[in-house]
Amino acid sequence: MERVLGIGGYFLRATDPEALTAWYRDCLGLDTDEHGLWHQDPGPTVFAAFEPKTDYFGSPTQQTMLNFRVRDLDAMLTQLRAKGADVSDETQDMEGVGRFGWVTDPEGNRLELWQPAD
Repeated sequence: MERVLGIGGYFLRATDPEALTAWYRDCLGLDTDEHGLWHQDPGPTVFAAFEPKTDYFGSPTQQTMLNFRVRDLDAMLTQLRAKGADVSDETQDMEGVGRFGWVTDPEGNRLELWQPAD
């Protein structure tokens, strides 16, 4: 059986694509080239389906949630708050999995930030 190799892209609708791309670059350090190509660090990726009525993604109209791996969750959340980002006050620790926090981008998309367990 042929298998996929990994996530090849994640695409967002945006009222202002240039501004949203700049937010991801300036707030999260996601540097892409003119085609949106980004070389990420190797590491785990989670693919999971959720029940249709989950509130985990924030807005009930949000069908997917992007999760970014981070080295230091506290430092990333502090950086985002300093840039005026909409950061949740809540964090979550899952033993053996890691720590999680959330931020909402300027277009209203809730993102999860994950510091994997050592």
